[in-house]
Amino acid sequence: MKLYSTKNIDHIVDLEEAVINSLAPEGGLYMPCELQPLPESFWSDFYNRSFQENSYLVCSHLFDGYIPENILKDIVYEAINFPAPLVRMSDTNIYSLELWHGPSLAFKDFGARFMSRLMSYFNRNNDSDLTILVATSGDTGGAVAAGFYDTPGIEVIILYPSGKVSALQEKQLTALGKNITALEIDGTFDDCQALVKQAFLDKSLNKQYRLSSANSINIARLIPQSFYYFEAIKQLGPTKEPITISVPSGNFGNLTAGLIAKRLGLKIDQFIAATNINNIVPKYLETGIYEPKPSISTISNAMDVGRPSNFDRMMALYRSTWNDIKQDISGAFYNDDQNKTIVKAIHNSHQYVADPHGALGYQSLIDVNSDGNNIFFETAHPAKFLDVMDEVLGSGNTPVPKRLALLKDKEKVSISLDTSYNSFCEWLKERKT
Repeated sequence: MKLYSTKNIDHIVDLEEAVINSLAPEGGLYMPCELQPLPESFWSDFYNRSFQENSYLVCSHLFDGYIPENILKDIVYEAINFPAPLVRMSDTNIYSLELWHGPSLAFKDFGARFMSRLMSYFNRNNDSDLTILVATSGDTGGAVAAGFYDTPGIEVIILYPSGKVSALQEKQLTALGKNITALEIDGTFDDCQALVKQAFLDKSLNKQYRLSSANSINIARLIPQSFYYFEAIKQLGPTKEPITISVPSGNFGNLTAGLIAKRLGLKIDQFIAATNINNIVPKYLETGIYEPKPSISTISNAMDVGRPSNFDRMMALYRSTWNDIKQDISGAFYNDDQNKTIVKAIHNSHQYVADPHGALGYQSLIDVNSDGNNIFFETAHPAKFLDVMDEVLGSGNTPVPKRLALLKDKEKVSISLDTSYNSFCEWLKERKT
Protein backbone atom coordinates (compact mmCIF):
# COMPACT_ATOMS: atom_id res chain seq x y z
CA MET A 1 0.00 0.00 0.00
CA LYS A 2 1.37 3.40 -1.03
CA LEU A 3 0.31 6.75 0.40
CA TYR A 4 0.99 10.36 -0.62
CA SER A 5 1.16 13.62 1.33
CA THR A 6 -1.67 16.12 0.96
CA LYS A 7 0.97 18.88 0.81
CA ASN A 8 3.18 17.14 -1.76
CA ILE A 9 1.68 14.49 -4.02
CA ASP A 10 5.17 13.44 -5.11
CA HIS A 11 6.08 12.46 -1.54
CA ILE A 12 5.05 8.78 -1.44
CA VAL A 13 5.66 6.29 1.38
CA ASP A 14 4.58 2.80 2.34
CA LEU A 15 2.02 2.02 5.03
CA GLU A 16 4.48 1.47 7.89
CA GLU A 17 6.17 4.84 7.38
CA ALA A 18 2.82 6.63 7.12
CA VAL A 19 1.50 5.01 10.32
CA ILE A 20 4.62 5.38 12.43
CA ASN A 21 5.44 8.94 11.32
CA SER A 22 1.79 10.10 11.23
CA LEU A 23 2.62 13.37 9.44
CA ALA A 24 4.63 13.91 6.28
CA PRO A 25 7.85 15.96 6.75
CA GLU A 26 6.22 19.16 5.48
CA GLY A 27 3.15 18.69 7.68
CA GLY A 28 0.90 17.00 5.14
CA LEU A 29 -1.50 14.16 5.93
CA TYR A 30 -1.14 10.78 4.28
CA MET A 31 -3.76 9.48 1.85
CA PRO A 32 -3.91 6.24 -0.16
CA CYS A 33 -2.52 6.65 -3.67
CA GLU A 34 -5.32 4.44 -4.94
CA LEU A 35 -8.88 3.83 -3.76
CA GLN A 36 -10.06 1.15 -6.13
CA PRO A 37 -13.68 -0.05 -5.75
CA LEU A 38 -14.10 -3.38 -4.01
CA PRO A 39 -14.50 -6.34 -6.40
CA GLU A 40 -17.88 -7.80 -7.25
CA SER A 41 -17.00 -10.89 -5.20
CA PHE A 42 -17.07 -8.73 -2.05
CA TRP A 43 -20.64 -7.59 -2.66
CA SER A 44 -22.05 -11.00 -3.64
CA ASP A 45 -22.21 -12.15 0.00
CA PHE A 46 -21.94 -8.75 1.71
CA TYR A 47 -25.23 -8.90 3.66
CA ASN A 48 -24.53 -12.37 5.07
CA ARG A 49 -21.07 -11.79 6.51
CA SER A 50 -20.20 -10.77 10.05
CA PHE A 51 -19.00 -7.29 10.96
CA GLN A 52 -15.50 -8.68 11.51
CA GLU A 53 -15.36 -10.56 8.24
CA ASN A 54 -16.49 -7.61 6.11
CA SER A 55 -14.05 -5.36 7.97
CA TYR A 56 -11.19 -7.75 7.31
CA LEU A 57 -12.01 -7.97 3.60
CA VAL A 58 -12.19 -4.17 3.27
CA CYS A 59 -8.87 -3.82 5.07
CA SER A 60 -7.24 -6.56 3.02
CA HIS A 61 -8.37 -4.80 -0.16
CA LEU A 62 -6.85 -1.50 0.99
CA PHE A 63 -3.59 -2.99 2.29
CA ASP A 64 -3.18 -5.10 -0.87
CA GLY A 65 -0.92 -7.75 0.68
CA TYR A 66 1.26 -5.34 2.66
CA ILE A 67 0.73 -7.36 5.86
CA PRO A 68 0.47 -11.17 5.89
CA GLU A 69 -3.21 -12.09 5.69
CA ASN A 70 -3.23 -14.25 8.84
CA ILE A 71 -1.70 -11.39 10.88
CA LEU A 72 -4.03 -8.80 9.37
CA LYS A 73 -7.03 -10.98 10.14
CA ASP A 74 -5.94 -11.25 13.79
CA ILE A 75 -5.50 -7.47 14.00
CA VAL A 76 -8.97 -6.77 12.62
CA TYR A 77 -10.78 -9.50 14.55
CA GLU A 78 -9.17 -8.47 17.86
CA ALA A 79 -9.90 -4.77 17.29
CA ILE A 80 -13.47 -5.11 16.02
CA ASN A 81 -14.76 -7.41 18.76
CA PHE A 82 -17.85 -5.44 19.81
CA PRO A 83 -21.03 -4.56 17.90
CA ALA A 84 -22.33 -1.39 16.26
CA PRO A 85 -26.11 -1.93 16.29
CA LEU A 86 -28.46 -0.01 14.00
CA VAL A 87 -31.49 1.16 16.01
CA ARG A 88 -34.66 2.46 14.39
CA MET A 89 -36.19 5.63 15.84
CA SER A 90 -39.78 4.44 16.44
CA ASP A 91 -41.80 4.11 13.22
CA THR A 92 -39.62 6.42 11.11
CA ASN A 93 -37.03 6.26 8.35
CA ILE A 94 -34.34 7.44 10.78
CA TYR A 95 -31.82 5.09 12.39
CA SER A 96 -29.12 5.49 15.01
CA LEU A 97 -25.84 3.62 14.50
CA GLU A 98 -24.61 3.10 18.06
CA LEU A 99 -20.83 3.33 18.03
CA TRP A 100 -20.30 3.36 21.79
CA HIS A 101 -20.28 -0.34 22.64
CA GLY A 102 -16.47 -0.58 22.93
CA PRO A 103 -14.24 -0.32 26.01
CA SER A 104 -14.23 3.48 26.34
CA LEU A 105 -17.85 3.85 25.19
CA ALA A 106 -17.01 6.00 22.16
CA PHE A 107 -16.67 5.49 18.39
CA LYS A 108 -12.96 6.12 18.63
CA ASP A 109 -12.49 2.66 20.15
CA PHE A 110 -12.60 1.24 16.62
CA GLY A 111 -9.64 3.31 15.47
CA ALA A 112 -7.65 3.16 18.70
CA ARG A 113 -7.84 -0.63 19.08
CA PHE A 114 -6.95 -1.23 15.44
CA MET A 115 -4.09 1.26 15.58
CA SER A 116 -2.60 -0.17 18.77
CA ARG A 117 -2.38 -3.63 17.24
CA LEU A 118 -1.07 -2.38 13.91
CA MET A 119 1.62 -0.27 15.61
CA SER A 120 2.61 -3.20 17.84
CA TYR A 121 3.14 -5.26 14.70
CA PHE A 122 5.25 -2.56 13.06
CA ASN A 123 7.23 -2.05 16.30
CA ARG A 124 7.85 -5.76 16.92
CA ASN A 125 11.55 -5.75 15.99
CA ASN A 126 12.50 -2.36 17.43
CA ASP A 127 14.39 -2.09 20.71
CA SER A 128 13.44 1.54 21.44
CA ASP A 129 10.04 2.63 22.72
CA LEU A 130 7.51 4.31 20.46
CA THR A 131 5.94 7.45 21.98
CA ILE A 132 2.37 8.19 20.96
CA LEU A 133 1.34 11.84 21.18
CA VAL A 134 -2.39 12.47 21.06
CA ALA A 135 -4.51 15.60 21.43
CA THR A 136 -8.09 15.13 22.57
CA SER A 137 -11.23 17.20 22.84
CA GLY A 138 -12.84 14.41 24.86
CA ASP A 139 -13.31 10.89 23.53
CA THR A 140 -10.10 10.32 21.58
CA GLY A 141 -7.99 10.34 24.74
CA GLY A 142 -10.10 7.77 26.54
CA ALA A 143 -10.19 5.45 23.54
CA VAL A 144 -6.44 5.72 22.96
CA ALA A 145 -5.70 5.20 26.66
CA ALA A 146 -7.84 2.06 26.69
CA GLY A 147 -6.54 0.81 23.34
CA PHE A 148 -2.83 1.19 24.14
CA TYR A 149 -2.94 0.54 27.90
CA ASP A 150 -0.04 -1.67 29.03
CA THR A 151 1.10 -2.28 25.43
CA PRO A 152 4.78 -3.33 25.51
CA GLY A 153 7.18 -0.93 23.81
CA ILE A 154 4.65 1.90 23.48
CA GLU A 155 4.05 4.87 25.77
CA VAL A 156 1.15 7.30 25.32
CA ILE A 157 1.10 11.03 26.15
CA ILE A 158 -2.36 12.59 26.00
CA LEU A 159 -2.83 16.36 25.76
CA TYR A 160 -6.27 17.65 26.74
CA PRO A 161 -7.73 21.16 27.32
CA SER A 162 -8.19 21.92 31.00
CA GLY A 163 -11.82 22.30 32.05
CA LYS A 164 -13.14 21.49 28.57
CA VAL A 165 -13.82 17.75 28.82
CA SER A 166 -16.50 16.13 30.94
CA ALA A 167 -15.63 14.77 34.41
CA LEU A 168 -15.93 11.14 33.35
CA GLN A 169 -14.01 11.73 30.12
CA GLU A 170 -11.21 13.28 32.19
CA LYS A 171 -11.04 10.25 34.48
CA GLN A 172 -10.71 7.98 31.43
CA LEU A 173 -7.60 9.97 30.44
CA THR A 174 -5.98 10.46 33.83
CA ALA A 175 -6.71 7.45 36.04
CA LEU A 176 -5.03 4.55 34.23
CA GLY A 177 -1.33 5.11 34.93
CA LYS A 178 1.35 2.68 33.71
CA ASN A 179 2.27 3.69 30.13
CA ILE A 180 -0.42 6.43 29.92
CA THR A 181 0.49 10.05 30.86
CA ALA A 182 -2.00 12.93 30.76
CA LEU A 183 -1.00 16.55 30.13
CA GLU A 184 -3.62 19.12 31.14
CA ILE A 185 -3.14 22.10 28.81
CA ASP A 186 -4.38 25.55 29.81
CA GLY A 187 -6.03 26.20 26.42
CA THR A 188 -8.27 24.68 23.77
CA PHE A 189 -8.20 21.48 21.74
CA ASP A 190 -6.72 23.45 18.84
CA ASP A 191 -3.82 24.44 21.14
CA CYS A 192 -3.27 20.79 22.06
CA GLN A 193 -3.38 19.74 18.41
CA ALA A 194 -0.92 22.47 17.44
CA LEU A 195 1.57 21.27 20.08
CA VAL A 196 1.40 17.71 18.76
CA LYS A 197 1.89 18.80 15.15
CA GLN A 198 4.82 21.05 16.05
CA ALA A 199 6.49 18.21 17.93
CA PHE A 200 6.44 16.04 14.81
CA LEU A 201 8.19 18.76 12.82
CA ASP A 202 10.84 19.39 15.52
CA LYS A 203 14.02 17.69 14.25
CA SER A 204 15.82 18.08 17.58
CA LEU A 205 13.01 16.41 19.52
CA ASN A 206 12.77 13.60 17.01
CA LYS A 207 16.40 12.69 17.71
CA GLN A 208 15.37 11.86 21.29
CA TYR A 209 11.96 10.30 20.64
CA ARG A 210 10.41 7.93 18.12
CA LEU A 211 7.15 9.82 17.79
CA SER A 212 3.80 8.79 16.38
CA SER A 213 0.25 10.08 16.74
CA ALA A 214 -3.07 8.44 17.54
CA ASN A 215 -5.15 11.41 16.39
CA SER A 216 -7.10 11.19 13.17
CA ILE A 217 -4.13 12.84 11.45
CA ASN A 218 -2.87 9.23 11.41
CA ILE A 219 -4.28 7.22 8.49
CA ALA A 220 -4.44 4.14 10.76
CA ARG A 221 -7.31 5.81 12.64
CA LEU A 222 -9.38 6.49 9.52
CA ILE A 223 -9.16 3.07 7.89
CA PRO A 224 -11.01 1.17 10.67
CA GLN A 225 -13.54 3.99 10.99
CA SER A 226 -14.64 3.15 7.45
CA PHE A 227 -15.58 -0.37 8.61
CA TYR A 228 -18.72 0.66 10.49
CA TYR A 229 -20.12 2.48 7.47
CA PHE A 230 -20.20 -0.93 5.78
CA GLU A 231 -21.79 -2.42 8.91
CA ALA A 232 -24.52 0.26 8.90
CA ILE A 233 -25.46 -0.38 5.28
CA LYS A 234 -25.33 -4.16 5.83
CA GLN A 235 -27.77 -3.95 8.73
CA LEU A 236 -30.05 -1.63 6.77
CA GLY A 237 -30.34 -4.31 4.11
CA PRO A 238 -30.76 -4.10 0.34
CA THR A 239 -32.63 -0.99 -0.75
CA LYS A 240 -33.15 1.08 -3.88
CA GLU A 241 -34.01 4.17 -1.84
CA PRO A 242 -31.37 6.86 -1.27
CA ILE A 243 -29.22 6.59 1.86
CA THR A 244 -28.09 9.63 3.84
CA ILE A 245 -25.64 9.44 6.74
CA SER A 246 -25.25 12.31 9.18
CA VAL A 247 -21.92 12.44 10.97
CA PRO A 248 -21.40 14.56 14.11
CA SER A 249 -18.10 16.18 13.21
CA GLY A 250 -15.16 17.91 14.90
CA ASN A 251 -11.81 17.06 13.33
CA PHE A 252 -13.64 15.41 10.39
CA GLY A 253 -11.78 12.11 10.48
CA ASN A 254 -15.07 10.25 10.90
CA LEU A 255 -16.66 11.85 7.85
CA THR A 256 -13.49 11.41 5.79
CA ALA A 257 -13.62 7.68 6.60
CA GLY A 258 -17.14 7.65 5.13
CA LEU A 259 -15.93 9.34 1.96
CA ILE A 260 -13.28 6.62 1.66
CA ALA A 261 -15.97 3.94 2.08
CA LYS A 262 -17.99 5.57 -0.69
CA ARG A 263 -14.95 5.57 -2.99
CA LEU A 264 -14.63 1.84 -2.30
CA GLY A 265 -18.13 1.38 -3.72
CA LEU A 266 -20.39 1.52 -0.65
CA LYS A 267 -23.87 2.84 -1.43
CA ILE A 268 -24.12 6.19 0.37
CA ASP A 269 -25.94 8.89 -1.56
CA GLN A 270 -25.44 11.86 0.75
CA PHE A 271 -23.45 12.87 3.82
CA ILE A 272 -24.34 15.56 6.31
CA ALA A 273 -21.60 17.25 8.34
CA ALA A 274 -23.37 18.08 11.63
CA THR A 275 -21.51 20.42 13.97
CA ASN A 276 -22.04 22.69 16.93
CA ILE A 277 -21.26 26.42 16.64
CA ASN A 278 -17.72 25.48 15.60
CA ASN A 279 -19.19 25.49 12.11
CA ILE A 280 -16.12 25.98 9.91
CA VAL A 281 -16.97 23.21 7.44
CA PRO A 282 -20.76 23.81 7.20
CA LYS A 283 -19.96 27.45 6.42
CA TYR A 284 -17.48 26.33 3.77
CA LEU A 285 -20.09 24.03 2.21
CA GLU A 286 -22.50 26.97 2.08
CA THR A 287 -20.13 29.66 0.80
CA GLY A 288 -17.04 27.99 -0.64
CA ILE A 289 -14.90 29.97 1.82
CA TYR A 290 -12.80 28.13 4.40
CA GLU A 291 -12.10 30.25 7.48
CA PRO A 292 -10.61 28.43 10.49
CA LYS A 293 -11.29 30.20 13.79
CA PRO A 294 -10.42 29.68 17.46
CA SER A 295 -12.62 26.92 18.85
CA ILE A 296 -15.51 27.69 21.21
CA SER A 297 -16.44 25.46 24.16
CA THR A 298 -19.84 23.74 23.97
CA ILE A 299 -21.74 20.88 25.60
CA SER A 300 -20.78 18.70 22.60
CA ASN A 301 -17.11 19.08 23.45
CA ALA A 302 -15.73 16.39 21.12
CA MET A 303 -16.70 18.68 18.23
CA ASP A 304 -15.05 21.80 19.62
CA VAL A 305 -12.52 22.15 16.81
CA GLY A 306 -11.86 25.39 14.97
CA ARG A 307 -9.20 24.11 12.56
CA PRO A 308 -10.16 20.57 11.52
CA SER A 309 -7.12 18.65 10.33
CA ASN A 310 -8.96 16.30 8.02
CA PHE A 311 -10.34 19.11 5.89
CA ASP A 312 -7.08 18.70 3.93
CA ARG A 313 -7.96 15.07 3.24
CA MET A 314 -11.46 16.02 2.12
CA MET A 315 -9.95 18.55 -0.27
CA ALA A 316 -7.52 15.93 -1.57
CA LEU A 317 -10.37 13.54 -2.34
CA TYR A 318 -12.26 16.22 -4.25
CA ARG A 319 -9.19 17.97 -5.66
CA SER A 320 -10.22 21.16 -3.83
CA THR A 321 -13.34 21.51 -5.99
CA TRP A 322 -16.17 23.14 -4.00
CA ASN A 323 -18.86 22.35 -6.58
CA ASP A 324 -18.03 18.64 -6.39
CA ILE A 325 -17.77 18.34 -2.61
CA LYS A 326 -21.07 20.10 -1.94
CA GLN A 327 -22.82 17.58 -4.20
CA ASP A 328 -21.94 14.81 -1.74
CA ILE A 329 -21.91 16.68 1.58
CA SER A 330 -24.38 19.07 3.18
CA GLY A 331 -23.79 20.95 6.42
CA ALA A 332 -25.82 21.82 9.51
CA PHE A 333 -24.91 23.41 12.84
CA TYR A 334 -26.62 24.13 16.16
CA ASN A 335 -25.97 26.04 19.36
CA ASP A 336 -26.15 24.63 22.89
CA ASP A 337 -29.73 25.73 23.59
CA GLN A 338 -30.89 24.05 20.39
CA ASN A 339 -28.86 20.97 21.30
CA LYS A 340 -30.60 20.60 24.66
CA THR A 341 -34.00 21.00 23.03
CA ILE A 342 -33.13 18.30 20.49
CA VAL A 343 -31.93 15.82 23.16
CA LYS A 344 -35.21 16.29 25.01
CA ALA A 345 -37.32 15.99 21.85
CA ILE A 346 -35.65 12.70 20.87
CA HIS A 347 -36.33 11.31 24.33
CA ASN A 348 -39.96 12.41 24.27
CA SER A 349 -40.66 11.24 20.72
CA HIS A 350 -38.71 7.99 20.61
CA GLN A 351 -37.93 7.11 24.24
CA TYR A 352 -34.30 7.15 23.15
CA VAL A 353 -31.40 8.76 25.03
CA ALA A 354 -29.10 10.47 22.52
CA ASP A 355 -25.86 12.12 23.58
CA PRO A 356 -25.22 15.82 22.74
CA HIS A 357 -23.23 14.85 19.64
CA GLY A 358 -25.52 12.25 18.11
CA ALA A 359 -28.51 14.48 18.77
CA LEU A 360 -27.18 17.03 16.29
CA GLY A 361 -26.80 14.28 13.71
CA TYR A 362 -30.44 13.30 14.24
CA GLN A 363 -31.73 16.85 13.87
CA SER A 364 -29.69 17.52 10.74
CA LEU A 365 -31.41 14.58 9.02
CA ILE A 366 -34.77 16.22 9.69
CA ASP A 367 -33.61 19.69 8.66
CA VAL A 368 -31.58 18.77 5.58
CA ASN A 369 -33.12 15.58 4.25
CA SER A 370 -36.06 13.28 4.99
CA ASP A 371 -36.36 11.04 1.91
CA GLY A 372 -35.13 7.47 1.76
CA ASN A 373 -33.16 5.91 4.63
CA ASN A 374 -31.46 8.19 7.11
CA ILE A 375 -28.73 7.19 9.57
CA PHE A 376 -27.06 9.28 12.25
CA PHE A 377 -24.07 8.25 14.33
CA GLU A 378 -24.37 7.98 18.10
CA THR A 379 -20.69 8.59 18.72
CA ALA A 380 -20.48 8.28 22.54
CA HIS A 381 -22.52 6.89 25.39
CA PRO A 382 -24.71 9.71 26.79
CA ALA A 383 -23.59 8.94 30.36
CA LYS A 384 -20.17 10.39 29.49
CA PHE A 385 -21.95 13.77 29.57
CA LEU A 386 -23.99 13.11 32.67
CA ASP A 387 -24.20 16.70 33.94
CA VAL A 388 -25.76 17.83 30.67
CA MET A 389 -28.02 14.79 30.36
CA ASP A 390 -29.33 15.17 33.93
CA GLU A 391 -30.00 18.86 33.33
CA VAL A 392 -31.98 18.15 30.16
CA LEU A 393 -33.74 14.86 30.96
CA GLY A 394 -33.72 14.90 34.75
CA SER A 395 -31.61 12.86 37.12
CA GLY A 396 -31.88 9.09 36.71
CA ASN A 397 -33.05 9.06 33.08
CA THR A 398 -29.60 8.37 31.64
CA PRO A 399 -28.34 4.89 32.52
CA VAL A 400 -24.69 4.82 33.65
CA PRO A 401 -22.69 1.72 32.65
CA LYS A 402 -20.81 0.12 35.54
CA ARG A 403 -17.39 0.76 33.97
CA LEU A 404 -18.13 4.50 33.91
CA ALA A 405 -19.57 4.55 37.42
CA LEU A 406 -16.38 2.94 38.76
CA LEU A 407 -14.30 5.83 37.38
CA LYS A 408 -15.97 8.35 39.67
CA ASP A 409 -13.83 7.50 42.70
CA LYS A 410 -10.54 6.97 40.84
CA GLU A 411 -7.74 9.47 41.37
CA LYS A 412 -7.02 11.98 38.62
CA VAL A 413 -3.30 12.20 37.81
CA SER A 414 -2.26 14.87 35.31
CA ILE A 415 0.56 17.32 34.62
CA SER A 416 -0.40 20.96 34.01
CA LEU A 417 1.26 22.93 31.21
CA ASP A 418 0.59 26.19 29.39
CA THR A 419 0.08 26.40 25.62
CA SER A 420 3.64 27.36 24.67
CA TYR A 421 5.61 24.87 22.64
CA ASN A 422 8.74 25.63 24.67
CA SER A 423 7.05 24.40 27.86
CA PHE A 424 5.87 21.22 26.18
CA CYS A 425 9.20 20.56 24.48
CA GLU A 426 11.21 21.15 27.67
CA TRP A 427 8.96 18.79 29.59
CA LEU A 428 9.49 16.09 26.96
CA LYS A 429 13.27 16.58 26.90
CA GLU A 430 13.57 16.55 30.71
CA ARG A 431 11.96 13.10 30.77
CA LYS A 432 14.93 11.78 28.80
CA THR A 433 17.59 13.20 31.14
